[in-house]
Amino acid sequence: MTALIGKVRRPGLAVAAFGARLLLAFAVPSLLLAHESHPVESHPTALNADESAFLNENDAAMTKMMNDMAVKPTGDIDRDFVAMMNPHHQGAIDMAVIELRYGKNEQLRRIAQEIIVDQTQEIAAMKLAIGEPVTDTAPAPTQPQFVPPAQDHHSGMQSNVPAGTKH
Repeated sequence: MTALIGKVRRPGLAVAAFGARLLLAFAVPSLLLAHESHPVESHPTALNADESAFLNENDAAMTKMMNDMAVKPTGDIDRDFVAMMNPHHQGAIDMAVIELRYGKNEQLRRIAQEIIVDQTQEIAAMKLAIGEPVTDTAPAPTQPQFVPPAQDHHSGMQSNVPAGTKH
């Protein structure tokens, strides 16, 4: 019986080898290229200023994230984990902000807003977990900054300041 098994062709092995060669030929190069920076000039479909700005800002955010994730190990696994994850989460925030600036799809814009909130909370939670102080958050750069109305103390003019608020 063992002599017979050795003589039987195994088409499954040949098919698997062929599949592996196809995977190497097509998938691996595209995966490698996906992590390279692609300047706008390499995007022939960049037809307008918004698309060009989007691609440039997104490439910059990805490059910053990848560079910031390359941390020197400290010997403290937890701190190293947080040091690598914070830029990863910040990269997601930066990319979501870019979507809010240029994206038009309302469903994706809502997802981008959720990413900003979720990733900001996770950064804060990780910092707290290793005893680092949590910094105050600022509004996303796509949102207008709140500027309090100028206070006019001329007689007869109404103030926009709620009662009980100190001037």
